[in-house]
Amino acid sequence: MSTENITNTDDSNLSMDDFKEEIDRSFKKISEGDIIKGTVIGVSDTEVSVDLGYYAEGIIGLEELSNDPNFSIKDDIIVGDEISAMVIGNDDGHGNILLSKKRADDIIAWDKIMEDYEAKTKVKVKIGQAVNGGLITYLYGIRAFIPASQLSLSYVKDLESWVGKELDAIIITASKENRKLVLSAKEVEIDKANKEKALKISNLTRGLVTTGLVEKIVPYGAFVNIGDGLSGLVHISQICEKRIKSPNEVIKEGDNVTVKIIDIKDGKISLSMKEVKAKEEVIEDVEDTQFVYQADEEATTSLASLLKNIKL
Repeated sequence: MSTENITNTDDSNLSMDDFKEEIDRSFKKISEGDIIKGTVIGVSDTEVSVDLGYYAEGIIGLEELSNDPNFSIKDDIIVGDEISAMVIGNDDGHGNILLSKKRADDIIAWDKIMEDYEAKTKVKVKIGQAVNGGLITYLYGIRAFIPASQLSLSYVKDLESWVGKELDAIIITASKENRKLVLSAKEVEIDKANKEKALKISNLTRGLVTTGLVEKIVPYGAFVNIGDGLSGLVHISQICEKRIKSPNEVIKEGDNVTVKIIDIKDGKISLSMKEVKAKEEVIEDVEDTQFVYQADEEATTSLASLLKNIKL
């Protein structure tokens, strides 16, 4: 008989040490409360079977799979998946280990939630339901609330229109003991707006002359909108050469004025009307300006310092 295609399958030379890891795992003591990993080997309408690498299989009943009302045993659990579960019983009456995926998920989820909370990590969630005062979603399987006031920078009237949408949010309240989890999408928008504003400010340079609209008069000066979503303060001492008691002596809200950028610090723009010289070039649209380092003075600011101090 030809032996050309016969592969040597003789395991007689293998010792017990070659199977030590598998043997140790199969006889490892499993206690209630332990969180263990296993591989899904079966899914029915009522339970999931898990290979634990143990002398007995694990069984997860439908009621112990998830707290998410949108969970589907057929759609969300697939044979071959590796899952973590908590041991809740050593024998289901048929020699199997009783497990709970949702209890393990709860512990793991809250650990992750607290990490994200401390780091202010941005998370993506899908809105599941509109309720009085806000929206309900789930983060890592944990029920979370987004107050209507924390949905957007703009006023939100129709909460139902948000159901089914995905959005980015950060955690603003997290209490495992009280089962309280509150998210904010508004804070993400604020952070984005701050970064955009900081980038716009970083494109400005001292000495730039432009036009703007007086949007607010205050006792110590006037706030002027110079376009591109940016406003600066003209201090009362920078309105005109003569000393005045009130900005209203010279300007009014709604006036168009020509101003010079005299300082940019901590995300704030300082302007001057009196420093504008005759025949100076006037940039009508600050959006078209480019950031330039001036040789005779320090750079206006850095984007990093702006992001640190800027406020909307």
